[in-house]
Amino acid sequence: MLILSYFELPFKLYIDAACSQGLGAALHQRPIVDGETREGVICYISRQLKDSESRYGATQTECLCLVWALEKLHYYLEGEVFEVYTDCTGLKLLLNMNTTNRHMLRWQIAIQ
Repeated sequence: MLILSYFELPFKLYIDAACSQGLGAALHQRPIVDGETREGVICYISRQLKDSESRYGATQTECLCLVWALEKLHYYLEGEVFEVYTDCTGLKLLLNMNTTNRHMLRWQIAIQ
């Protein structure tokens, strides 16, 4: 069941990318409903990978998923407090590293 968003509460963005398959994300919040705090889903988004994207490595695909989700959900997330949850441990390192890869540089700028 989907819930309404409350901009005074922090958001949770769950992302996952399946290599050579697609990207997916879910935006959650924990509003107080009937006196109880329950986590609920605001929306789900997904898409298939393009042919060129299907050749990315696992970490790059997760990074692409994060950038794509931020672009799609900018209405909810821009200027708001939120946490990102992912199963990719290398994503944080990848976003903080110095790189000359133009895709990664563009993604690092987009995420900031």
